[in-house]
Amino acid sequence: MGRENIIREKFAETAVLVGVITQEQNEEMVNEYLDELAFLADTAGAITVGRFTQKMDKPNGATFLGSGKIKEVAEYVEANEVNLVIFDDELTPTQLRNLENMFKARVLDRTNLILDIFAQRARTAHAKVQVELAQYQYLLPRLTRMWTHLERQRGGIGMRGPGETQIETDRRIILDKISHLKEQLSKIDRQMATQRKNRGQMVRIALVGYTNVGKSTIMNMLSKSDVFAENKLFATLDTTVRKVVIDNLPFLLSDTVGFIRKLPHDLVESFKSTLDEVREADILLHVVDISHPNFEEQIDVVNRTLQEIGAQLIPTYVVFNKIDNYKPEPHDETDLLTPPAPTLEELKKSWIAKNNLPCIFISAKEHSNIDEFRSLIYEKAKAIHAERYPYNNFLFDKFDSDGNNL
Repeated sequence: MGRENIIREKFAETAVLVGVITQEQNEEMVNEYLDELAFLADTAGAITVGRFTQKMDKPNGATFLGSGKIKEVAEYVEANEVNLVIFDDELTPTQLRNLENMFKARVLDRTNLILDIFAQRARTAHAKVQVELAQYQYLLPRLTRMWTHLERQRGGIGMRGPGETQIETDRRIILDKISHLKEQLSKIDRQMATQRKNRGQMVRIALVGYTNVGKSTIMNMLSKSDVFAENKLFATLDTTVRKVVIDNLPFLLSDTVGFIRKLPHDLVESFKSTLDEVREADILLHVVDISHPNFEEQIDVVNRTLQEIGAQLIPTYVVFNKIDNYKPEPHDETDLLTPPAPTLEELKKSWIAKNNLPCIFISAKEHSNIDEFRSLIYEKAKAIHAERYPYNNFLFDKFDSDGNNL
């Protein structure tokens, strides 16, 4: 174990994860969701030390869990000095307050955890304003569990109305902050819209997909740039745009924030301006981690989010990435042997390809099938460019060293 890991484990917060098994999500699904929640916790800097699940028809309105499970979790938290209890679902203000009283530890829901990660990852002024706005919108209905005293930031004298309570003061201050942040965001959005106009009429291609599927790696490979890429969730928050040239055709390539299951609505609303690069793209490359056991659900999550932001009608090509890590599942439960990894030709003829046309299979890390990937992008971008500039098609003629057409 390296020195950095030793230091991290010594000072990192510890967490237990909680999920519920219902008619809508069975035990297998909940375990997959908790795997993702553990990855989120790790990205936020916490070490997961335990997991708890409970079968319920529906969550308890006051405590989310049943009394027996609450006692079990509380005993584990006390015995192991756990700092955080993280729920995979969004909790109501009442549930949050009651659970913190019972566990004597901080309680977070999935939304709060994602917002915390976004706050850590925000680097530019645009991203910081968007995250802060989403945080205040999340906080507003939950003020009953906060011990805030926010009015001290503005001074108390003359700021309160007659008989105004602390909670009313905090609510008014937060509403003022939300209004101010929306004004800031609107100003930044206008600046970014001007930047997009100044890029002219170049063909625009956007990389979209679930978080941590390899979009930034593909961006670096195609643009020969150094966009931050890491095996963490939400490594990229700000949209990065690079000019890429394939053969003789220039176009703009955008790397956008990754989507995720149960992405907080306030966060989607706040980041809609960042996702303008997606809405205004000519082509979307929907990157999918084919090695993920639940990639089909991830595809559905991305498609639903694209629909939510109004980008569902843009021509889209599914890019199945990480084929070097793909392991087919056994044919049935009695088959103990994992089938051999399929060849590229077999993948092209598989149910995966048939269910997700048009698509292509690559490994950005191993540079597998990249020439075909570049050719796909070139042909699609060329068609749009030729339609946009019908008198400039000579640009696409390819010549040999003697000046003859190829």
